[in-house]
Amino acid sequence: MTEQTRIELIKGNIIEAKRFGNPSITENGYIAVEDGVIAGVFAELPERYQNLPVSDYTGRLILQGFCDMHLHAPQFPMLGMGMDLPLLDWLKTYTFKTEARFADADYARRVYRRLTEELVKNGTTRVCIYSSTHADATLVLMEELERAGVSGFVGKVNMDRASGECQETTEESERETLRWLEESARFTRVKPILTPRFTPSCTNEILDWLGKLSQERGLHVQSHLSENRAEIELVKKLHPDCQQYWETYEKYGLWKEKTIMAHCVHSDEREQDAMIRHNVLCVHCPDSNINICSGFTPVRKMAERGVWLALGSDIAGGAQLPMLQVLTGALRMSKARAIATEGAEPFLTVGEAYYLATSAGAKYFGDAEGFAPGNRLHAVVIDDGEFPESTRTLTTKERFERAVYLAGAQDIVAVYGDGERIR
Repeated sequence: MTEQTRIELIKGNIIEAKRFGNPSITENGYIAVEDGVIAGVFAELPERYQNLPVSDYTGRLILQGFCDMHLHAPQFPMLGMGMDLPLLDWLKTYTFKTEARFADADYARRVYRRLTEELVKNGTTRVCIYSSTHADATLVLMEELERAGVSGFVGKVNMDRASGECQETTEESERETLRWLEESARFTRVKPILTPRFTPSCTNEILDWLGKLSQERGLHVQSHLSENRAEIELVKKLHPDCQQYWETYEKYGLWKEKTIMAHCVHSDEREQDAMIRHNVLCVHCPDSNINICSGFTPVRKMAERGVWLALGSDIAGGAQLPMLQVLTGALRMSKARAIATEGAEPFLTVGEAYYLATSAGAKYFGDAEGFAPGNRLHAVVIDDGEFPESTRTLTTKERFERAVYLAGAQDIVAVYGDGERIR
């Protein structure tokens, strides 16, 4: 520690997802943060920090900041629309028409400012997020995320086939992607990620070009996989040389370390094994999978087999942006699957779902699990004082579980992102 070190001490009931299981709880403990980086979690304040100012949230709950690992920013205006349609019909009827509006950068600014404010209000501090096909709107999204204090990866979507009103030509897709990448260099909190929307909307030419670009520049990749049975059948027709959906990405160099694949509802063990071998992140989007009737993802089985799983809101297929609601959606879907299998597949616990909503995604950004020393601080402080009065004194674990189900933006009193207080 030097005289120039910026030290912040935060006190409260600290709840960490150190593993896929029960959370670790330090009651009325301290998080010590030096220059935005966690120095440690302490039950008692160490001597070296005595007599320093404390952000005192005694009695309140301090959770890790949430990671939304899959969402579509230009779909924010269509939340709650078209929920009676299956995936491919929903895309044609609502999604492509809505995303086409983002050719207007001023419109994008209005929408994305509201979106980023809502993310922070609800404790989402890191994202892996899709923009539209428009490079200028994608840059606006990156600007608004940085302004709000949200960090992560942002993708300009590529789609040069069967994409309705927002379809690009292959040449345009390549040219605008390169321009977007060049202009993205100015950002610090957010970085670019290559984003072929999904195999049906991309020609072989653009997939091949993106794969080579990814390898040349060391860029991460995000897309969709095995979300819907009709989608899977379409992929088989488009790529008869591939036995499974995931191989359409592999053959172009897009299936690699830290590739993100959303959904994976119908991924069998062979496809799951390919995820495990290549350390591909599967993002479970429970609200979306229910809304457009894609199916019940076997989250418990996948986790036990060693698949890397995290959670995503997948707006606007998912109608809930707050990650606490996504978390409880994952619990409900898991319980529905347990009922359907007559208990053969046990449901997720609150602690396990909390891990998927926090530490599992944070690993993508290089963090260790929980509030580990060396991580930059991402935290959400919840005041549960306005919840219905209990008939007895609750344990901190019980209060945490209750907060997962009941807390909303109105109960969040502070949000820390990338080492700074952003709300």
